[in-house]
Amino acid sequence: MTRYRISSGSFWEAEVAYSRAVVDGPWVFVSGTTGFDYATMTISENVVEQTEQCFQNLIAALSQAGASLADVVRVTYILPNGDDFPACWPVLRKYLGEIRPASTMFSAGLADPRMRIEVEVTAYKPMANSGN
Repeated sequence: MTRYRISSGSFWEAEVAYSRAVVDGPWVFVSGTTGFDYATMTISENVVEQTEQCFQNLIAALSQAGASLADVVRVTYILPNGDDFPACWPVLRKYLGEIRPASTMFSAGLADPRMRIEVEVTAYKPMANSGN
């Protein structure tokens, strides 16, 4: 099984030397993903809208890896203002309500003051014909 990287083409990947996601066997590790619309490099000021865009970006990265949100086993949420987290819950339920991965939320500064949430996921996609 080969290891490969997935890129969204964002400015941050080149500047900070990381990949949007790394696939290693059945595992998909998606880097912290923010609410930037990578096509326009714009970001909403609204934390709920940013959360929606985070999930669109996560879905795109997982898709490129041959996975989906249904394969997510771990999620980490990072918010500069922890008081913003409850406003995000309806979006989290929309995308992960049936999946219910293990999760952690913590409050910390992010790389750009416009960012109000960052979401990182780990997915496990069972290998076809693995013999297990």
